[in-house]
Amino acid sequence: MKDVEELILKINEIKPEINGVVRERLEKFRSFEKLDDKFWFSELVFCILTANTSAEMGIKIQNSISPEEFASLSYEELRDRLKSLKYRFYNTRARYIYENQIYAGRIKDTVKSLEKDEKRNWLIKNIKGFGFKESSHFLRNVGFFDYAIIDKHIFNLMREYNLTDDIKINSKNYIILEGILRDLSKIFSMSLGELDLYLWYLKTGKVLK
Repeated sequence: MKDVEELILKINEIKPEINGVVRERLEKFRSFEKLDDKFWFSELVFCILTANTSAEMGIKIQNSISPEEFASLSYEELRDRLKSLKYRFYNTRARYIYENQIYAGRIKDTVKSLEKDEKRNWLIKNIKGFGFKESSHFLRNVGFFDYAIIDKHIFNLMREYNLTDDIKINSKNYIILEGILRDLSKIFSMSLGELDLYLWYLKTGKVLK
């Protein structure tokens, strides 16, 4: 059975190969500090769209629908645009985006005004379509790196390397799983947000966002 020591070796092996790409991604995330609400809202929409689909599909849609459109289109317009882009959950996700438009002009200031734990809790409570994973994903992508993005790829990797024997991710064990990954990140002196990029690459062969 694989264990954490083998995972540590794997990460050390790939670090020279993808370190440059990881650095670029982290700088891109940090650059959100200089961007306004419409770009933060567009990233929030990206994180809604990737749930139960793929990052590639989320990127495709984000490149096809502008930040201004995400913040202003009607539910029907959003639904039709998502459907035309071959997005599977066009009804539900268009509804989420539309209902979240009330935060499109103040999402940056709202998130920045909150303390660390409050940021994610506020997102989970107030943003339609957001749970722990989506909230953590959004926060990492706008420059807050102390959250674990535990999607199916990361969770399966944790099981593969015997970091957990849980059979699914839920709201009850997410923080425990995050703590396990935080301990792993300390071994490499990197943030959870950075570690996620290395783990995702191990599982998928890609560094996206």
